[in-house]
Amino acid sequence: MHNSQSRDLSLISSLLAHSGKAATEVSSTTEDWRMASSDKEPGTIPQGLGGCDGGPPGRPMTVGQHMLYKGAEMMQSLKPVKQMNQHVCTFALYAHDMSRQIETHHYLTRLNQDFLQCAVYDSDDSSGRLIGVEYVVSDKIFEGLPPEEQKLWHSHAYEIKSGLWVNPRIPEMVEKPQLDNLAKTYGKFWCTWQVDRGDRLPLGAPALMMSPQAVNLGMVRPDLVQRRDDKYNISTDALRASRVEIEEPEWINPRADYWKRHGNGFVIDVKPAEMKQIAPFP
Repeated sequence: MHNSQSRDLSLISSLLAHSGKAATEVSSTTEDWRMASSDKEPGTIPQGLGGCDGGPPGRPMTVGQHMLYKGAEMMQSLKPVKQMNQHVCTFALYAHDMSRQIETHHYLTRLNQDFLQCAVYDSDDSSGRLIGVEYVVSDKIFEGLPPEEQKLWHSHAYEIKSGLWVNPRIPEMVEKPQLDNLAKTYGKFWCTWQVDRGDRLPLGAPALMMSPQAVNLGMVRPDLVQRRDDKYNISTDALRASRVEIEEPEWINPRADYWKRHGNGFVIDVKPAEMKQIAPFP
């Protein structure tokens, strides 16, 4: 499992490295976005391969496969995966359709004081599906990004202050120093598996995701929050009250959370492109 997670993350990162160039701005007041790859209905999945409970189609693993993976886990370092040392549960909204809201589980790796990378799953169960990747940068790094790139990012201040961002089973007093820091960060989250619409496989183009915000379209549905709170026996309202003293950023760059000021989101469409015909080596 660990080995496949690391490989999947690597593939996702490679796929999305230049995806911002393919992003298309769409207006929430037009119907254009309905033709975007990120909003098409899921296609037909392979039949006769089993699978259940909404998971991917496929046959159960054999005893031999379990033994192989267990042996590999003991013999290989799996260093990138073992650097994931925090679990965050929060919520995300599709940039092109903010009525679609999902609970997300981020497994964080901090590479330095200004950069984190997160493998994002749809649950914290052992069968959780890897649905995307999020990169988190400090305000200092964000301010150095090109203006067009900044439009793809979202702020975290409201998400932190409102109590929506939680570290399950970790006392608030332990997490508060990090929350102070995270409130000033920005994130870019690509969803590669739209499980909320019933996809049993990762289908279509990646979808850009946004963070919750304190305006109508950005408010998370109460039933989603309550279900999460019940699962972890927490109170988002109590967390919000306990985070009043967390300092908000003096300034949130207006190019982040682009939809709030412009009413537009972004989608990626897949289209044929002419391949480069020149070989890289003689």
